[in-house]
Amino acid sequence: MGAEEFLNIEEEHKREFSELLQYCLASGRIDQNLYQEYDVKRGLRDSSGKGVLTGLTEISDVVGYTYEDGRKIPADGQLFFQGYNVADMVASLEKRKKGFEEVIYTLLFGRIPNARQSAMFNDLLSDMMNLNNRFIRDVVMKASNENIMNAMQRCVLTLYTYDDNPDNTSVENALRQSMQLIAKMPLIAVYSYHSYRHFRQDENLLIKNPKKEYSFSENILYMLREDGQFTELEAKVLDIALVLHAEHGGGNNSTFTNHVVTSSGTDTYSAVAASIGSLKGPKHGGANLKVQDMFENIMENCPDWENESSLRDYLNDILDKKVFDHAGLIYGMGHAVYTLSDPREVILKRYAKFLAEEKGKTREFALYEKVEAIAGELIMHKRKLFKPVCANVDFYSGFVYTMLGIPRELFTPIFAISRMAGWSAHRLEELVNAGKIIRPAYRYVGHHRPYLEVEDREEQNPFTEEYQRKYKIKSIKNA
Repeated sequence: MGAEEFLNIEEEHKREFSELLQYCLASGRIDQNLYQEYDVKRGLRDSSGKGVLTGLTEISDVVGYTYEDGRKIPADGQLFFQGYNVADMVASLEKRKKGFEEVIYTLLFGRIPNARQSAMFNDLLSDMMNLNNRFIRDVVMKASNENIMNAMQRCVLTLYTYDDNPDNTSVENALRQSMQLIAKMPLIAVYSYHSYRHFRQDENLLIKNPKKEYSFSENILYMLREDGQFTELEAKVLDIALVLHAEHGGGNNSTFTNHVVTSSGTDTYSAVAASIGSLKGPKHGGANLKVQDMFENIMENCPDWENESSLRDYLNDILDKKVFDHAGLIYGMGHAVYTLSDPREVILKRYAKFLAEEKGKTREFALYEKVEAIAGELIMHKRKLFKPVCANVDFYSGFVYTMLGIPRELFTPIFAISRMAGWSAHRLEELVNAGKIIRPAYRYVGHHRPYLEVEDREEQNPFTEEYQRKYKIKSIKNA
């Protein structure tokens, strides 16, 4: 049986699969009232939406409030990497190349590097930024697909077999593996994209070796573009975007995943692959794609999107589920911690404006500004919220990537390239502290039943209205 026949086997057994599907839906249905009855912290959040404290970290701090007399007061957001305010770091990095590389060093080693340390570390990363031809041919180019995150996950797992000491979880070995993965991720992402374009869309195959003197951002643009050309501003904006996405506390889904998997004692490649799988999810790393889709929809369907009144009406229709994807969400707005502002969004917005001026996209940038100004107020009014709603980093990141000519298929992989630094820092922190395996509790709320012999088991028809009503199965079509 070939791969295609295996994947499509349900076509031969459509009714049988449909029956099994409905049994699955019935078996997995839990009374939603039980979550409140047993005070279950769904999504590891309490009833107010605050994350349940499950660990300690020194790597980064996310601040959205101040406290006065025990009361939480909304404040402009702040983000700290190893105690350093990211806004201060970016202000300094504006004058220099390789800002992302400095952030990688800071996250991994707890201090900003001096000139000697920075030069030494950058040389190491440059030497590690390579993939041998056999790996590119046998792994990257095989089984190419549109979703580059899956390709990256497959490549990372396969690197295990190229490592002479893959299962050693000492800090020394994990640091070596982490640095190599950080350096190789841009190549894996860009080469996977070019392979997809070649093998699935019949485009010319473009594989370029990175240049040692280039920064991460410069090499990404160089390897991605056929002519290899980029402006100083383009490289700087991408460098800052990598800085801002490098780390965001231990509580985000993909970083927490890394802590969970690392705590089991598994290898670095498995831990990173798990984090990539988490980041791929549209509720996590894919949010900027939804923002781009939304703005394209506004420009195509809002009668006069440069008119504030017309734009306000259309945004109201989005919230009322009348237009766009009918989800009732203005994507890129709101954050679990930040209230008055997301510091990453504030910084990226400034660079988005610079880039829009260089690219002749000032009208589009003005639309983003208007939506940002209107949306927070509309959401608070519609949802009757007391907490301020600010734009988050996803609001402008997709716009920035589009202006940089980065294809949509690489939006989330660029995020993964950057967040690899944070994942590595958290894995090392977990290994240094050698804590217990992370194991949350689930309460059993099913029923204990007697085990019956085959001839005594009841026959049920899952296609009847009675069965589907009993188990609250909705919109399931019979085979």
